[in-house]
Amino acid sequence: MNFLVNKILDDGSVSYGLTGSGYVVLIIVCVLLMTIGCFARDNNSKLNVKHIAFAAMAIALAVATSMIKVIKLPMGGSVTLFSMLFIVLIGYWYGIKTGLTAAIAYGVLQLLLDPYILNIPQVLLDYILGFGALGLSGIFSKSKHGLVKGYIIGVIGRFICSFLSGWIFFAVYTPDFFNSAILYSVVYNGSYIGLEAVVTLVVISLPPVNKALAYVKNNLV
Repeated sequence: MNFLVNKILDDGSVSYGLTGSGYVVLIIVCVLLMTIGCFARDNNSKLNVKHIAFAAMAIALAVATSMIKVIKLPMGGSVTLFSMLFIVLIGYWYGIKTGLTAAIAYGVLQLLLDPYILNIPQVLLDYILGFGALGLSGIFSKSKHGLVKGYIIGVIGRFICSFLSGWIFFAVYTPDFFNSAILYSVVYNGSYIGLEAVVTLVVISLPPVNKALAYVKNNLV
């Protein structure tokens, strides 16, 4: 593990930071995941390059908008400029296989860009499973109102992972007035994830936006 991460001691608490080799390994994993997911979607190889291009564009937009933090919470987590939507779109466009692999690749990128590592289970919950859950949108790829349904299920999946991480690994930060690490994790993680989700759902439900997104799915991707 010392090859990939370094131990960081801060006022008695222990966390880990990525080494240069760790960054390289995660970048390679990210590229492989996205490529595998796009090729798994369809046996028609003529379309695979387009799938990769659109998925990569969506991931790039998600990364860019994730850096625009409208509201940032003190212990991590923030309301961003629709970053979750761009990952959800990949599953909505191409289905569950591509959606999950692209979402996991995005989680790897978030780990690269803003790592906070306590241990492997925490990394899995916060980054791999948490962001990867957004790919569950692919379940409703062919459903009526599939984007709205997919967004809701993806966000619920991310919330569950963030809640579990907060409850299990960050319970020590629970304020005294909450008297419950479970309640604190629900409120804390639900506040930023829920707020961004509500705003996003309102925007994508607007008729002009809804029609534009449906046109992209049916005619471009």
